[in-house]
Amino acid sequence: MDSRKNVGCAVNRKRDGREIIDLRNTRFREYDLEGPIQPEMSWLPISYDKAIGQGCYAMRMAPGAVTIAHDHPGYEEFLILEGELIDDDGTVFKTGDLVSYAPGTHHNSRTETGCLIAVFEWQPPKP
Repeated sequence: MDSRKNVGCAVNRKRDGREIIDLRNTRFREYDLEGPIQPEMSWLPISYDKAIGQGCYAMRMAPGAVTIAHDHPGYEEFLILEGELIDDDGTVFKTGDLVSYAPGTHHNSRTETGCLIAVFEWQPPKP
């Protein structure tokens, strides 16, 4: 199954190769990227490929949601689109913050307000 096919999306395709996804009116999926389904979180794959663990997706976290602690084999970068996210060291990320985790890092996050983030996971090129 192609994870980029978004069931229930509001999509406007006016050019070949371009997809516009309305995050406000698109149904997100149950979030299960760190193992078990976490009902307080949901995600919407954009270009994310689960088989290789790379690409982009949007993630919603309800107030009080906590991610499972996880390691980053490659880069994980995310942009806070709405709300706030609190990292395990107490750092608060706010709307407009772009956060980048290098390969080999480990963390988990939580939100008190709820949040919407755009996540980009990728591997650096091999030399």
